[in-house]
Amino acid sequence: MSPLQELLAEVPQVGRVRWMGVRPKAREAMLEVEAVEARREAGLTGDHSRPGPRNARQVTLIQWEHLAVVAALLGRDMPMQPSELRRNIVIAGINLFSLKGRRFRIGQAILETTGWCQPCARLEERLGPGTFQAMRGHGGITARVIQGGIIRLDDTVQVEPLDT
Repeated sequence: MSPLQELLAEVPQVGRVRWMGVRPKAREAMLEVEAVEARREAGLTGDHSRPGPRNARQVTLIQWEHLAVVAALLGRDMPMQPSELRRNIVIAGINLFSLKGRRFRIGQAILETTGWCQPCARLEERLGPGTFQAMRGHGGITARVIQGGIIRLDDTVQVEPLDT
């Protein structure tokens, strides 16, 4: 393994769930939850995500630290509220980009990163001009549920070891 591969393989940070929410229907308000069931190939119970193994956006995650960054880029004095950015799970303490191509455990569930969660035009409509550009690079990741289980506030987020 090259030195770069070794650095990419090792993720010593442990994250923590700071906020969770589900969207019962598209374009409706987020419902904040303290616990949620992650269902294999179906996403989170109560969320409108389309179930199925080919859906790469079963769960959306954003980094807690980026709430302040996005707010600053929008000229706000206070960090964004997690529900405003419409991601399912907000994680602190681990760089979500380090989860690229990886499986990770949150509580009882195992998820697999499927891509970057890019901002959409609806956020611009909802939060005002400049939101789309402020979110670029800070929108988080998308994931699919590999192993179902309960996820709770304050659960840890740990990267699963790579198969050798």
